[in-house]
Amino acid sequence: MNESLVFRSWTPKDHALFTGEMTRTVSPQTSGAGLAPVMVVGAMGFVQLGVALSLPLAERLGSSSTAWLRLLFAAVFIMILTRAPWRSFSRAALLPLIGLGVATAGMTGFYLAAAQRIDLGLASAIEFLGPLCVAVALGTGRSRFIWPALAAAGVVCMTEPWQSSFDPTGFFFALAAGAGWAGYIIFTKQASGLLPGSQTLAFSLPIAALVMTLPGISGPGMGNFRPGDLLIFAALALINPVLPLMLELSALRRMKSAVFGTMMSMEPAIALLVGVLILSQSPSMVQVLGIGLVITATIATQLRSRHAVPAPRIPQDAGV
Repeated sequence: MNESLVFRSWTPKDHALFTGEMTRTVSPQTSGAGLAPVMVVGAMGFVQLGVALSLPLAERLGSSSTAWLRLLFAAVFIMILTRAPWRSFSRAALLPLIGLGVATAGMTGFYLAAAQRIDLGLASAIEFLGPLCVAVALGTGRSRFIWPALAAAGVVCMTEPWQSSFDPTGFFFALAAGAGWAGYIIFTKQASGLLPGSQTLAFSLPIAALVMTLPGISGPGMGNFRPGDLLIFAALALINPVLPLMLELSALRRMKSAVFGTMMSMEPAIALLVGVLILSQSPSMVQVLGIGLVITATIATQLRSRHAVPAPRIPQDAGV
């Protein structure tokens, strides 16, 4: 969510949709307000760091198995932290929660698979096309199509399809992760109307882990699994999504949600930086330009939706 419920899974981009119930009654605090931007940047950094640190495991175990184990530990930690009472579970929320779990699983698995094949910044920027399309689809007026066109130009610059290094598999995995994010937004909105935000998260993550169980267990690399890997996955789940979630909730208590959403649109830039520093990736200037175009389109859509009626907003996630 984000992979921020992240692994992108709950990148907790606990857009104000997901955390709305948890923060609705809390007005921005003046104390520590200067730390809020640092918290937002830190949350995005931990999300992408969690993905980067998962890549060696994905190479050994496979992306589906790695995503499954991350989701499994994340579900356990979030259930402990939220202490959601299962007796409050609503049957009416079952279908939205199943949809949310499937979307979360797809978002997590496909994003990690994409990050194995293309640069982290590129994967993040391409994934942002999902929420961008949702915001445009829910918007009004012809001008709303300007920004998707700009984002499309950015994607062409990022992927450089004219180069022999273009990886169509990684590109389509990132698009699939974006589709998962789009579904995540839609089902989150449905579920949050039936359950408090914290309970929605606590119920949907176990479903996501369950969805990934079969592909995770049957992954071709599970024969390489070692018992000590459990501690590594527990640490990765803390890095993403537990720490990002805590930082984002703290930031939302100190800054306006509109500012929070705009800052979260910068995540592809954070992913680019993590890719350069941690994974020694070296994107070309054309690719950097493409990422900038996608970020610009996302911010513009965010600002436009703030003044639209109705005002669709790109929820900012949590990513596994």
